[in-house]
Amino acid sequence: MAYDEGLAQRVRETLDDPPGLVEKKMFGGVGFMLHGNMACGVHKDKLIVRVGLEGYEEAISRPHTAPFDITGRAMKGWVMVKSAGYESDDHLNEWVQQGVDFALTLPPK
Repeated sequence: MAYDEGLAQRVRETLDDPPGLVEKKMFGGVGFMLHGNMACGVHKDKLIVRVGLEGYEEAISRPHTAPFDITGRAMKGWVMVKSAGYESDDHLNEWVQQGVDFALTLPPK
């Protein structure tokens, strides 16, 4: 299954083209990078959000989330959000902003 182009477009619109934003095809989907650090992305019909280790437990406890695991080995600090978790624009904005906020704490690559 190809990634959800509609979701990717919604993420683009939510991000509103900040300085340092790069969109990159990866892991069969698309990732959105800020200054070389991934903030969020789309894999199939799921939103991927980089929340960091400190934000991981809270993020993974939220409804409609799962560990980011596409290889059989979950990545700590990253969550996958199922469609019910980003259906509303407000929820999508919250998730994307969480990824952006975390990515901006990292040094540029």
